[in-house]
Amino acid sequence: MNPQAVVSLDTINNLSPSEAQQWFSHCCAAPKWFQGMANARPFTDIEQLKQVAQTLWLECSEADFLIAFEAHPMIGDVNSLRAKYAATKNIASNEQNGATQASEETLQALAEANHQYLAKHGFIFIICATGLSADTMLNALMQRINNSTQQEIQLAAAEQIKITLLRLEKGLEKGIQTT
Repeated sequence: MNPQAVVSLDTINNLSPSEAQQWFSHCCAAPKWFQGMANARPFTDIEQLKQVAQTLWLECSEADFLIAFEAHPMIGDVNSLRAKYAATKNIASNEQNGATQASEETLQALAEANHQYLAKHGFIFIICATGLSADTMLNALMQRINNSTQQEIQLAAAEQIKITLLRLEKGLEKGIQTT
């Protein structure tokens, strides 16, 4: 499938099970979620697809959440962005655009705070960064860093589904490479 082609619900509905799992895995890396999405086909419209996506996400365990979080690059870490976005560049592009526009001081503060967050919670800071400036992301990180890890898992999971829904919409607009 051409990664630049518009992908329709009909196309998604007619992918083989393994192709569908791969397609959905670009939106969220939790196997329980992307396998569930592939199994839930056919979808009648984007609203049904998004509703199923949310329902399946709520059925995921903490272990599933952590797998999904692991697939994200650390905000502001350019090398991490390149490596982790290589397979999902069509649908994850511009998610952290605010970080690319930031001052060196803000990027350094983001990097330091992200490493502190990772050391405390065991996973990177997750936020739906689309449309957010680096300063806004840094402020959110600083507000959340002292939460309990359990609180952060729940907050990050809520951010993850926002990211997933955006990626589903982008995937339907731009297409997601399935090979």
